Amino acid sequence: MSLELQDIFERFGVDYRKNHPLPLNQLKTMNAIESCRTSNLGGHIDVCDSCGHERISYNSCRNRHCPKCQGLAKEQWLLERERDLLNIGYFHVVFTVPDSLNPLALQNQKVFYSLLFKAASETLAELSRDPKYLGAEIGIISVLHTWGQNLMDHPHVHCIVPGGGLFFDGTRFVRSREKFFIPVKVLSRKFRGKFLAFLKEANQDGAFNFHGKLKPLSGKLKFQGLVDALYRKDWVVYCKKPFKSPWHVLRYLGKYTHRVAISNQRIVSLQDNRVTFAWRDYKDKGKTKLMTLEASEFIRRFLLHVLPNRFVKIRHYGILSNRNRNRKLRLCQKLTLSKIREVQKLSTVELLLKLTGLDLRVCPCCKQGKMITKQLLGLQFQT
Repeated sequence: MSLELQDIFERFGVDYRKNHPLPLNQLKTMNAIESCRTSNLGGHIDVCDSCGHERISYNSCRNRHCPKCQGLAKEQWLLERERDLLNIGYFHVVFTVPDSLNPLALQNQKVFYSLLFKAASETLAELSRDPKYLGAEIGIISVLHTWGQNLMDHPHVHCIVPGGGLFFDGTRFVRSREKFFIPVKVLSRKFRGKFLAFLKEANQDGAFNFHGKLKPLSGKLKFQGLVDALYRKDWVVYCKKPFKSPWHVLRYLGKYTHRVAISNQRIVSLQDNRVTFAWRDYKDKGKTKLMTLEASEFIRRFLLHVLPNRFVKIRHYGILSNRNRNRKLRLCQKLTLSKIREVQKLSTVELLLKLTGLDLRVCPCCKQGKMITKQLLGLQFQT
């Protein structure tokens, strides 16, 4: 049987919580993952109306950090996004902040990650409006990731950008060149300037907390020194090749939108109190390697990436924003001769059938009868 994050939390979670005071959002996440698809969360008993076979199914936790719960959530989200596709090329742009900012991000997650979203989206939107590059209003889907392959903190934003935008008078769609229409160096410098301007403004407004080793940054001179040093660095912005088709965009998006810090498939072994997992070393040509950590360190690294409550990690801007989707995006679809698909509303059972071919309504024993809910099982406790 393959190992899961749940197994690690079940075995070491109690001791970890005793020895490490945790904020409420991390406690809730640990409890949810430990209880996922167990009797703790309740469930139901189904019985076959033909042969009488019974099956117990327990409820999922639906926590957005749970590796087991994100598969179906991702597929439902992708079905809903099919309606928004444009019949043009798309680009993938990644914005990353220097690692010297990681400690500040961890102590001020909500503020810092919001600044990251804002700086990345405004960089793309502002440069795209410039006739030198495109001269149009674009759309952006942004997804926040806070981890690297080794589970350490590495905040960055993935942006999916259509290769063109709506001209300002709304009469035509302006297509970009095949290669990304904004030079990466221009993106990097604009992003650096915007982010640091927002950073200084937030600090002046008293939005940041400075604890422990960051305490000296509460002084104006020290903070300005940090900003000056960051201005002298080249910031990393990366752009990948355009996708082959809108369908490829959706499949690619699925890799990022509902990904958690580590999937169960990457966990290799759990021996004594040590966890071994697979990771990709991008500094060594992307080679897959194994890393072994003490269980407590593994849990600590995972919890670094539990987001603040109600923090939105997938955001839409420009013609793809909720405000513009029904007017500007639909107009762009007409101008690009894009097919407008109807949104499919599928139940969990219907979605599983579509994805796997497995129909949970059919008896797994006699293969002919229909499974009917016989009894609901209540929660053992509230997480």
